[in-house]
Amino acid sequence: MAVQKSKVSRSRRGQRRSHDALTGRALTQDAITGEMHLRHHVTPDGFFKGRQIVNKSDED
Repeated sequence: MAVQKSKVSRSRRGQRRSHDALTGRALTQDAITGEMHLRHHVTPDGFFKGRQIVNKSDED
């Protein structure tokens, strides 16, 4: 079992944990439809960078 050599102060522990915070998802609003989507992903309506890439009639 690993045992520390000396006590780690609250400050040192906090400095180590400072990068562990969770961030929200990076969402973008589509220029044409105004729909929210993940960055670098196609919107549910099939738009990417303002152009329609996937037709909804093709998927059905």
